[in-house]
Amino acid sequence: MPQISIIDTVSDPGKDTRANEDRLGYNRDAAFVIDGATGLGDRQFMDGYGSDAAWIAEFAALRFAERLDRNADPKAVLRQVSEEARDAFVAVAGDQPRYAWPLCSLTALQATPDGFRWFGLGDSALYVLHDDGRSDFVIPIPGAYEWEQHQAAQHIARVGGIGAAGVANDDPQTLEDLRRGRAKQNTQGGATWTFGVVPEAADHLARVDVPVYGGGATDLVALYKLYDAATLIQRAATAGLRSLVTELRHMEREIDPDGLKYPRYKQSDDTTAILLRLEA
Repeated sequence: MPQISIIDTVSDPGKDTRANEDRLGYNRDAAFVIDGATGLGDRQFMDGYGSDAAWIAEFAALRFAERLDRNADPKAVLRQVSEEARDAFVAVAGDQPRYAWPLCSLTALQATPDGFRWFGLGDSALYVLHDDGRSDFVIPIPGAYEWEQHQAAQHIARVGGIGAAGVANDDPQTLEDLRRGRAKQNTQGGATWTFGVVPEAADHLARVDVPVYGGGATDLVALYKLYDAATLIQRAATAGLRSLVTELRHMEREIDPDGLKYPRYKQSDDTTAILLRLEA
């Protein structure tokens, strides 16, 4: 029977003074990483989590761990949890502009009776290293990292760097641009679907069967180009995920703190990953 074995996990906040808006979770049949999107509203509504993004990530992680067994339909689970999240958020926040709605990216692996299934929303990714040396990369939005880097480069060119606060949405014009883009998410006119308080997003869930051939740190591949999919996993397996976080923080905080060489919206983002093995 297909099995998922957890080898290592890590979840590291991008900045000690900000809430970690990522969560990870797993059970005997599934493993997942949730990346909360930094809020763009004027205030926080859900108390006790540090931010609304951290709240939605925590809300989802607890329920996914309970409900994603090997016979579960991911689309049905995501729709149900999103409906519950919507009701909880509206009960506290009332009517808010779409850019203030909490949301997150998701990448998940599920062992099914017949094999393995990956599914996701947003821009969280899965890297696979097969025993025969082949590697795979899957992401719900192809080109998402390149597009965000392109957009961040425009902000940096205008203001001269990421900014003293270490996050680009401290700049009024960039905040307005980000809000405009966020409001289009999870709409029929937009190109991005994420998990949050819009249950219809479940209908746009990306899903791929993961073959097994006889296997946040993604910035080390997508942005800094220090690894490819195979060598990233090999490094994690030999040195541990924490070593990758250390390397990532060095690139962010010492090599390019202002984003001049590697454009991005934050100096350091929350980083969360699970290293696991799939056995058919």
